[in-house]
Amino acid sequence: MAEPTELLALARTFGDTVLERWERLVSLETPSADAGRAAVFGKELAAGLAATADRIEHPTGPGGDHLVAYWNGRGTPSPSADDGPRTGHTLLVAHSDTVFEAGTIARRPFTLAEDGDTVTGPGVFDMKGSLVAVELAMDLLSRTGAAPRRPVRLVVVNDEEIGSPDGARLVARHAEGAHAVLGLEPPLPGGALKIGRRGVARVRLSVRGVSAHAGLDAALGVSAIDELVDQLASLRATAASLPDAALNVGTITGGTRANVVADHAEAEIGLRYATPETEQALLKAVLEPTPVRERAALSTRTLSHRPAWAMDPANPLAAELVALADTLGLELPLGSSGGAGDTNLTGALGIPTVDGLGPAGAGAHGEDEHASLSSLLERAALLAAFLESH
Repeated sequence: MAEPTELLALARTFGDTVLERWERLVSLETPSADAGRAAVFGKELAAGLAATADRIEHPTGPGGDHLVAYWNGRGTPSPSADDGPRTGHTLLVAHSDTVFEAGTIARRPFTLAEDGDTVTGPGVFDMKGSLVAVELAMDLLSRTGAAPRRPVRLVVVNDEEIGSPDGARLVARHAEGAHAVLGLEPPLPGGALKIGRRGVARVRLSVRGVSAHAGLDAALGVSAIDELVDQLASLRATAASLPDAALNVGTITGGTRANVVADHAEAEIGLRYATPETEQALLKAVLEPTPVRERAALSTRTLSHRPAWAMDPANPLAAELVALADTLGLELPLGSSGGAGDTNLTGALGIPTVDGLGPAGAGAHGEDEHASLSSLLERAALLAAFLESH
């Protein structure tokens, strides 16, 4: 059995190796929905995990291959692809895609700052540093002759940044029977773990009206645009009346020309909500609209949906991680995130879940995205210590 302090001391000797690996993963760009680049990255990630993993799979989705890696745990048999979900495992949840277009790396290459700790580049914080941390955590256990106490599964989806339209099914499948779920997303400011997340949904609201000449026969028409405007105003009022709710109209299209009553219009709407109750009320209003105009026809389509994961300050899994971090001399604040991720699903299902275990940093999705090397080494040691003891 490896002592947590031993794991941390060992992790801190791997700074140069980690930087090299981190740069390699960042250099392989992975914009969402790029199946070719997802495949290349998946092979590279699998090569790094293969040194310790007992089995690696590449489930195929519309946006390319995802990745699932398995570690047996002490005294457990090798998992079979055909034996269904196994109970009592620890599930690690991560993603490989970034929001950056291919070619960004040429303009903003992976760079280590003069302080010897701050790393910049597209995806260093969200969340390729986390993938390096997992590799290192498993390597630390192997090098110290230790092993995870329970079976471990790592699920890496390739479409999280667009709402996990396919990856969500993979997370749901491997969450069945999980003892605990550890999300490897970046932490909150100050390195705080996430023990709650606002839910999000994207809905397309479409309106079908009746076209007519806007000057000669306007009364014969039904303006889909006018109907859409009225619907959006009503939805804004509903969102404003609900606690911890937000509504954003992201796009609007419709009509043909100024002298024709518009016979079609649609909007893509983003929703955010902090509790299941607000989620239910807001989604009902958006998905079950009532036409203002008699001849207007409304239809809705849910493009993506993540349930609210309400924060529980007494989260026992978080308490275990905080206590373990304390033995390493590390502080782990706790908080709730305004953004959503794949752990929304597991947290909402009541599975013990903590997110934000990636290395500290800031600037996700922006030009100033950066992360801390020392934090990555610490998070890897913490992860290894948790898996070995829990």
